Amino acid sequence: MSELPWAPEVEEQNQTDQHGEQSAGEPSTVALSVDDFSSLEDRILRAVNIIRRERMERAAADQRAAEAESKLRDQNAASEELQKEINTLRAERDHIRQRVEKLLSQLDALEL
Repeated sequence: MSELPWAPEVEEQNQTDQHGEQSAGEPSTVALSVDDFSSLEDRILRAVNIIRRERMERAAADQRAAEAESKLRDQNAASEELQKEINTLRAERDHIRQRVEKLLSQLDALEL
């Protein structure tokens, strides 16, 4: 029993229980059946595997979130550039419209 990491605690508890119960006249038995121990071990292993899987999934989700944020920053920069280009093209269109209107007004003046 001393090979198990919790054995000293169980032994201490058994000793204190035995001393306390011996005075009451009842023997102390702390028994853990093999099936109970195997069941406990299986539950602990499942819990460890669940935690490990959740940590891996969280790391993957964090990575995907970081990539999405990076793409969002790139898209925002591209969007700003496109907005500037649209504004430039609109200004150019308005300038051309003014020139065409001026030419049309000159043509109208010639026909009179």
